[in-house]
Amino acid sequence: MTARMYYDADADAEALRTARIAILGYGSQGHAHALNLRDSGYDVRVGLPESSRSRDAARGEGLRVMTPEQACAEADVVMVLTPDTGQRALYESAIAPHLQRGDLLMFAHGFNIRFELIQPPAGVDVSLVAPKGPGHLVRSTYVAGQGVPCLFAVHQDATGAARARTLAYARGIGGTRAGVLETTFAEETETDLFGEQAVLCGGISSLVKAGFDTLVEAGYQPELAYFEVMHELKLIVDLMYQGGLSYMRYSVSDTAEYGDYVSGPKVVDERTRETMRSLLSDIRDGTFAQRWIDENAAGRPNFVETRDEEQRLPIEQVGAALRAKMSWLGAKTVPGSGSAGPAAAGTPPGRLAGLPTASAPPSPLSRGAPPAPPSGLPPAASPAEPVPSAAAAGPAEPLQVPTASPAEPVRGGTS
Repeated sequence: MTARMYYDADADAEALRTARIAILGYGSQGHAHALNLRDSGYDVRVGLPESSRSRDAARGEGLRVMTPEQACAEADVVMVLTPDTGQRALYESAIAPHLQRGDLLMFAHGFNIRFELIQPPAGVDVSLVAPKGPGHLVRSTYVAGQGVPCLFAVHQDATGAARARTLAYARGIGGTRAGVLETTFAEETETDLFGEQAVLCGGISSLVKAGFDTLVEAGYQPELAYFEVMHELKLIVDLMYQGGLSYMRYSVSDTAEYGDYVSGPKVVDERTRETMRSLLSDIRDGTFAQRWIDENAAGRPNFVETRDEEQRLPIEQVGAALRAKMSWLGAKTVPGSGSAGPAAAGTPPGRLAGLPTASAPPSPLSRGAPPAPPSGLPPAASPAEPVPSAAAAGPAEPLQVPTASPAEPVRGGTS
């Protein structure tokens, strides 16, 4: 099935012209949505706790700032842009008491609706607009007269106008300039979680770590190992971003391309594919969601311990030392990570110094330097035909989530 993209001409901006819109959260996505909608002529207010460090930033942009409860009491359109794990508590304390028949409740990720952690009443519209890019890009492209592709979905259409209002919202943040793709809450949630776990975060991270360890254990210099499996990854990803796998293979050397064909299937073999299918199954039946909810309810002990261990890995220490010497790079560090270089605490001995030097040729990207990234954005990738329905793949009963106060969003994602 060929996916249809919707553009400005398909979205009636007037469908939300008289709406009172509340943006809950002012993190990566929240600030972009609020500012873009405001600049598109909509009536916007931002809901943040009194203790939020983001209140001054939002006021500094000329936005009306109030508590989430006050914002929801005023609004007839509420967009939830806070972390997944705090949304149920936020819904119960600030949103649900003020929902009126005909209101529109919106999300940028379907997690809490898909896994029935939030169950809105029948009389309200429920929809989703999910930009396929970070908030700073949603904002900067809008200001430049462009936009970031988005997904949109309608979960509940009580008024008969949910789809039109959702498309108007997508237009308001600049999404229909680049194109928006219709999906379902189930498809957006399941594919997003799978992509993060199997490829974009979990898969790539594990592959990079394994490649680094293999080279270092074989006696190669850690610095060379870092360049080969981590630093050059950006070059390859940029080529794929611009022109897919074929353009990447066209741009690298024939030797690299041949190695791709003969060795790639040995790394990602049938056993790996079976693991991917298992991960997808855990996502679809709610196993992963329940595990993540339980981890948060317990105070995130495993999450924090693993994060600390990963930040002390040799590849992180080597990489931090090398990046610090690349003045052109604009190197970043994680606050409190201690990744200052090879001497950082917790680094296993014998991994970063004293290793035999092995001669290794530079990575063969021999068909010339890749062209500069285009100023525009590529069209959004079309997902496969939507899965039948959330109910078909859903858990037997809603996940059990202890009530907790929503955390103040301090990092990226949809907050």
